[in-house]
Amino acid sequence: MNDNTTAHKAGEYDGKIRATIPNYKYFHSETIDLVKSINSFPEKWLDTGCGTGTLVDLALNSFQNTRFFLADPSKEMLDIARQKLMQKENNRVYILDSATSRDLKLTEQEFDVITAIQAHHYLDKDGRKASVENCFRMLKTGGVFITFENISPFTASGIKVGLDRWKRFQMSCGKELDEAKKHVQRFGKEYYPVTIEEHLGLLRDTGFSTVEILWVSYMQAGFYALRND
Repeated sequence: MNDNTTAHKAGEYDGKIRATIPNYKYFHSETIDLVKSINSFPEKWLDTGCGTGTLVDLALNSFQNTRFFLADPSKEMLDIARQKLMQKENNRVYILDSATSRDLKLTEQEFDVITAIQAHHYLDKDGRKASVENCFRMLKTGGVFITFENISPFTASGIKVGLDRWKRFQMSCGKELDEAKKHVQRFGKEYYPVTIEEHLGLLRDTGFSTVEILWVSYMQAGFYALRND
């Protein structure tokens, strides 16, 4: 029984994720660089689906007056994040109770930045919609929402090509064929990617006035959306 919704146990996540998700190390650096371009001095940043806290661990150095709030549905992930972060910056890091971004009951328009990195594709269509709407609710006017997700190509043949590339990437990082095949076979069964167009449409329908693509590689994409109402 796994202790979270990813393919890896929480205690193994940091060691295995870069051999699973192509270019994963850039997701965090691209996110931090984007925030610097939008708001160099955010007061409050919520990282939902925070995993083991790696993004916040990196962002602490770049945003030295920002208070960071971390949430994840996995208690085990939060325990590792707590060990990683609390001794460093006890006065700026707040570990919330385990919850999905859909379930958080935080104050309306509280955060300058909300991130959801590799989190929402585990939800079905209704769950993803509710999660994005809740992030919009918690975001200040002028704030930015940033999400990276596994995505679906537009066609069945495109999905086949994409999954084969992803499998071969994992094997190039040392995984055996059976392990790589098992991982890509989770597509549409244990996580539920949607197309880039569907992502953009959901963000626009939620009420974000600026909706853009930040990153695309293999079968992952990053998006950002600004609340300017």
